[in-house]
Amino acid sequence: MEFILYLVFGYTFALLGVIPPGLLNMTAAKISVKENRRNAFLFSLGVITTVSIQTYIALLFARYLDKHPEIIEVLQQVGLGIFICLTLYFLFITKEKKHPKTEVSFKSKKHRYFQGMFLAFLNIFPLPYWVYLSITFSAFGWFDFSKSFITMCVVGSAIGTLTMLVLYAHYFDYAKKKRKEFRLNINYIIGGITALISIITLIKIINDL
Repeated sequence: MEFILYLVFGYTFALLGVIPPGLLNMTAAKISVKENRRNAFLFSLGVITTVSIQTYIALLFARYLDKHPEIIEVLQQVGLGIFICLTLYFLFITKEKKHPKTEVSFKSKKHRYFQGMFLAFLNIFPLPYWVYLSITFSAFGWFDFSKSFITMCVVGSAIGTLTMLVLYAHYFDYAKKKRKEFRLNINYIIGGITALISIITLIKIINDL
């Protein structure tokens, strides 16, 4: 049962992490529209290959940090400040902006898998994201850094990332038509998530005082 929980944990937070429109999911969507869904799926497979490696490295690093509580205390305080700022930004500051249309062109259409790996490699967000999440949940006894649980979390992360990329590829046209409403809802969702994480971290810091 615990293995399933770690799979769900990895899946859920990977899914949430890829919700905001960004380079990876928007590229998958554009490939689907301009070429076909098969190429978009190959691109997505490349992305999750890199993301899986990044998640695994992040969790191994978090396991090391978990054995050094003095470092974790500093990271929690820094992380709390960052997530509070993100909460304020997504809930109260960010607004719908018009951006000039840009075209993403590739010299070859035969290597979408490797393009996905490369673009995901440029995105280092999963590293601090998983380090902070795993350490925060571990502080409450909700995360175990055993090898088998880390593996299940990585698998869940890969499936969650792939799910969101596929959703972008399939429903990109609908998202474009509902762009303003879509972005507004996403901002509130992300703001709510960062607020929740901030509250959890603040509770942990207060309990340690």
